[in-house]
Amino acid sequence: MNPIKILLVEDDEFASKLIYDFLTECDFEVVPVFTATDAISYIKSENFDIVLLDINLPDYDGFEVLKSIRQYLLVPIIVTSAYSDTKFKILSFRYGANDYMCKPLALEELEARIWLQLKKNSHIKIDEEEAVFQIKNSIVYFKNKPLELTSIEFNILSYLIKMKNQTVKREDIIEYISNIKSNRSLDNHIKNIRKKIAKIDANTQYIKTIYGVGYTMIF
Repeated sequence: MNPIKILLVEDDEFASKLIYDFLTECDFEVVPVFTATDAISYIKSENFDIVLLDINLPDYDGFEVLKSIRQYLLVPIIVTSAYSDTKFKILSFRYGANDYMCKPLALEELEARIWLQLKKNSHIKIDEEEAVFQIKNSIVYFKNKPLELTSIEFNILSYLIKMKNQTVKREDIIEYISNIKSNRSLDNHIKNIRKKIAKIDANTQYIKTIYGVGYTMIF
């Protein structure tokens, strides 16, 4: 089994080394970066299972980095911050964070929160016997076969899977995935996703249209 791969975005070199050493001892594979620019570059070129993101970065606002990450990945993001103010927590969750930890970090608690997020997000199963969707390393597997999705298609499908059996409004999807600009654009992406799923199973329509509202995945 491949080790869990973590992107550690932390501009304080001393704090970064403490976190790196601890998580490495826990058998995680940790890639440390110190700037927003390097973080986004890695996210575009490599796969990660989870991101630890300091929102106080030297080159860009951490919330902008959070939004940029969400354009490419739906892996769990734990924001780490010196700010305990509720408004920073709300902004982090609004821009796509899964969890928020205030510094100084309790490393044992950090490990526990990492495992909690991985359990929630790494493998999403829909139907144990037949229709199995799994998300791993930014790839959606359907019936154990990888779907060849664009980054936007991946984000849409992952979001619908997480919201399974719920009606999701078009505007909520567009707000969550910021690089979709219109309902028509979203509908075209959904159409392409359906075609790719149908290449593996053409007998069942997993993404249902709720006319005038949005979409739902029915299992």
